[in-house]
Amino acid sequence: MLKSVVFRYFPRPFPSLSIACKSTIDYSRVPRILDEDVEVSFVRGSGPGGQAVNKTSNCCVLRHKPTGIVVKCHIHRSASQNRKEAREILTRKVDNLINGEFSVENQEKSLERQKSRESDRRRKKLQELKRLWKEREQPD
Repeated sequence: MLKSVVFRYFPRPFPSLSIACKSTIDYSRVPRILDEDVEVSFVRGSGPGGQAVNKTSNCCVLRHKPTGIVVKCHIHRSASQNRKEAREILTRKVDNLINGEFSVENQEKSLERQKSRESDRRRKKLQELKRLWKEREQPD
């Protein structure tokens, strides 16, 4: 099933790129979510806000038919904003399912880890230089 979903969103094979040497994020693999593949429904929201939240049906529920992924979004008071937000969340989840380690979210995490390692390396180098300077400058 996953192979048919991948083929539907990526009709031609895409080259495998190593993200270890990349310093930018590759957005070319993000799947396009087609309108006929998504089932949209609006249900009543819940949570803080009392009667104003409980009466209105502005909580958006999207179901991606090919993969079966269901996303529920009730961040905003507006149904249209919730639909946009839910669609972004659905795109991110389908991207994670199809692309795995090459998904945008995993590329962002990889870049963050790379930056963290670099800052740790610089901090340790500076500490080592300070330690050597103190040893050299201390009078015996």
